[in-house]
Amino acid sequence: MTQILHPLHIAVLVSDIARSRQFYSDLLNLPEAERALSFPGIWYQVGSFQIHLILHQGWQAPRATTTKWGRNPHMAFAVSDLDAIKQRLLTHHHPVQMSASGRAALFTQDPDGNIIELSQLSENLA
Repeated sequence: MTQILHPLHIAVLVSDIARSRQFYSDLLNLPEAERALSFPGIWYQVGSFQIHLILHQGWQAPRATTTKWGRNPHMAFAVSDLDAIKQRLLTHHHPVQMSASGRAALFTQDPDGNIIELSQLSENLA
């Protein structure tokens, strides 16, 4: 039987490539992957995983719930310093919602409302 071996990438719709690059490249510090595209978008390389931002004019992420952001579709990353990224997000006026579970994690939104979870790297995640 064929087995799924590991994730390759996730595709995320965005409405403005330049604005999204400021968020993902400059604010989150994700490294861009060198990859030719035949349409507007950006590839990011995070370890062995890739994130593909795809331009879709007028995109706004749908939201199932506005009170608990983690109960919406989201992508999650382990970070080395949650407090530092939280301060950077707040300084740049991006919303932050701390995890209600009590663990060291927060949720934020990119400029199009796509939810991103950031969790403090622990020895369990390393």
